[in-house]
This record gives sequence, C-alpha cells and structure tokens, in this order.
Amino acid sequence: MKQKETLLGCLFAGITILVWGSTFISSKILLEYYTPAQIMLARFLLAYAALWLVRPRKLPLTGKQELILLLLALTGCTLYFYAENTALTYTLASNVSIIVAAAPIFTALLAHITGEESFRRNTLLGFLIAFAGVILVVCNGTFVLKLNPKGDLLALAAAACWACYSVLLRRTVQGLDALLVTRRTLFWGILTAIPMVLMEDASFPITPLLDPVVAGNYLFLGLLGSCLCYILWNRAFYYLGVVTTNSFIYIQPFITIVVGWLFLNEPISPLAILGAVLITAGVFAAQRTTI
Repeated sequence: MKQKETLLGCLFAGITILVWGSTFISSKILLEYYTPAQIMLARFLLAYAALWLVRPRKLPLTGKQELILLLLALTGCTLYFYAENTALTYTLASNVSIIVAAAPIFTALLAHITGEESFRRNTLLGFLIAFAGVILVVCNGTFVLKLNPKGDLLALAAAACWACYSVLLRRTVQGLDALLVTRRTLFWGILTAIPMVLMEDASFPITPLLDPVVAGNYLFLGLLGSCLCYILWNRAFYYLGVVTTNSFIYIQPFITIVVGWLFLNEPISPLAILGAVLITAGVFAAQRTTI
C-alpha cells in the first residue's frame, strides 16, 4: 500500500510539474496583452469557478483554519506569482529561474526547523546534484549572469513564499477535502490579487479574448495550471511529504525549455540535456529512501 501511495504521489507531482513548466509559455504569450496581476487574477477566477462546478458545497472551517488558508493564498498564490513575475521585469529570466528553483532547499530547511520533516543526508545530496542540473538547463549554453539586486531579491522572495506555502499546506490538508481547500485558497487569492490589479491601473482589453490562442492559454492557466494542478500537488504532499514533493520543482525549468523549443522554436543546447540528466539523478537521490 505504501509503495502504491508513493507511486501515486510521484505521478501527481510529475503531472503537475509538466503543466507548470508549460505555463511559463502561456504566460509569456498573454503578457503581450495583459499585465502580470491581470493574468494572475483571471486564472484564479477561472479555477475557482471550475471548482465550484465540480464540488458545489461549502467547506466548514474554524477561524484558525480560515487564517491559515489566507496565509496559503498569500504565500502560494498572490505574493509568489506577483514576486516572480515582477522579478522578470528587473532581471534576467535565467536569474529568476535559478533562484526560484532553490525553493525546495528553503522548504527542506523550513520543514526541518518547524519539525515537519527531518533533513536527511540523501536529501541534501539530491538537492546539490539537481541544482547543478538546473543551472545548466536555465543557462542553456549561454552562461550569461547579470546581477540585479532588486529583481534577484524579488525572485528570492518568491522562493521563500513557496517554502512557507509548502509547510503550511502540509499541516492544513490533513483531514480536509483537498479540492475544497484548493478552492478556498483560490478565493483568498482572488481577494488579495484585486488590490494589485487596481494598483497597476491598467485597462483589461476584451478583444484579445476573441483570439482562440489567447482564450486557450487563459483556459490552460486557469483550469489546468491553477485548478487541477493545485489539487494534484496537495495530494502529492499527502503521499510523499513536503521535501520529496518539492524536489520535483527542479524538473520545471527543463520542461519550460522543451515546451519553448516545441512552440516558440527556442534552441536546446547539449548542456541543457546534461542538466536534465543531473536533475533526474538529483530528484531520484533526494527521495531514494522513500521509494
């Protein structure tokens, strides 16, 4: 039974990272027409509406649980996406990708400090191998590094937000319906995203939505990227734990590069392939004691 749960957890995490690695391309297309906060709010609204249709019932919560879900929305939805997208306007995408890919390391340290999970030697070894692969994948043969304190600190803040979200989520999902928890988190994500949209003070053009490509990318972000994947990620946490699940994040940059090669004709270098091999080895090493 334990092996079956582990395999399910790996499957759910793998599907999630496959989709999340592709959402970067969708966001890149939509950024030609809409602001980062507008895209974020729209995907939350789509996911929230879809989850109400799937499970049209309320989730009874205590005041403490409601507060935790608000914190989940801030750390794993609103602040995370806003910090990451804003970082891209100040610094190189490679910088952001490398720094955000450090989220599993922050998560493991925070989980150890809070007593959620112990920090294992194999975990550290896997992280080091995978992170080396991430650097090769993101650089993709260019090895251009241009530091920008503001952008890099925002990317670091995004990684820290995800670590906080991961540890909070592990404690919250126990005993609660993962679908309803996701929906409630998105509700708070919508409420906290609205002020950011208003601060941008930008118009929301309707005409681009008539384009099937634009509409399709919005549906992809909302229904798959935010609706389905948050549910699968929650279940993966339940089966694998915080640290092991987050180790799959290392695979995301390579997925993004492959999707960019398929749809945007972006090149893939031999070093990126080597990076993918290191990432796979690192993820396997990080969870070797689990499987």
